[in-house]
This record gives sequence, C-alpha cells and structure tokens, in this order.
Amino acid sequence: MTDWIDIAALDEVPVRGARVVKTALGCVAIFRTGENEVFAIDDACPHKAGPLSEGIVHGKAVTCPLHNWVISLETGMAQGQDEGQVGTYPAQVKDGRILLDGEVLRARSAA
Repeated sequence: MTDWIDIAALDEVPVRGARVVKTALGCVAIFRTGENEVFAIDDACPHKAGPLSEGIVHGKAVTCPLHNWVISLETGMAQGQDEGQVGTYPAQVKDGRILLDGEVLRARSAA
C-alpha cells in the first residue's frame, strides 16, 4: 500500500503554475497543468540547475526560466536535447488535496 503524503490543496497551486516542497536532498516542484493534472519533478533543470518551479508550464511540460530547456512533466526528460533528465515522483489529487508518494520521497532522501 502506498504511503501518500498530503502536500497542499489543489487550489493552492495556480493553474499552469508550481509550488516547491523542500526535502533533505533538494526541492521537488509540484506542477498543476491547465487540465488540473498534477506532476512532481526535481526543481533543478539538468542543464544549469535553473529553478523549474519558476518556469512556464505548457501542456505537460515546463520551460526552464534560465536557458529555455523544455522538460516533460511526465518523464522528466529534456525535450530536444541529447541528454538531461530530472527525477519524477508519483503525485495524485484526492478530495481536492495534492498527495505525493511518501515511499518514493523517503527513498530519494536516503539515496
């Protein structure tokens, strides 16, 4: 059984925006798409560690605010680049609340 951690109300994350959750090993960005889907990825772009949470959300991707790298919110892969990927974390919305997979976050901190 998955150990879901309640992060915030869905309404606390703007449509096509993000919020940051701090962990022991860095920040995780929680994104809300225009279709109210929620994704969680590392907040540092694989290129120059730009804050992805400050980027522009479009479809199921975010554009890094520093050098315009486009990162898939689904896979964490940098689109149109030969290499570069950020970690992704299971997220869901239940009863209007954003939940993250606690087991995966703990594994991230223990790595």
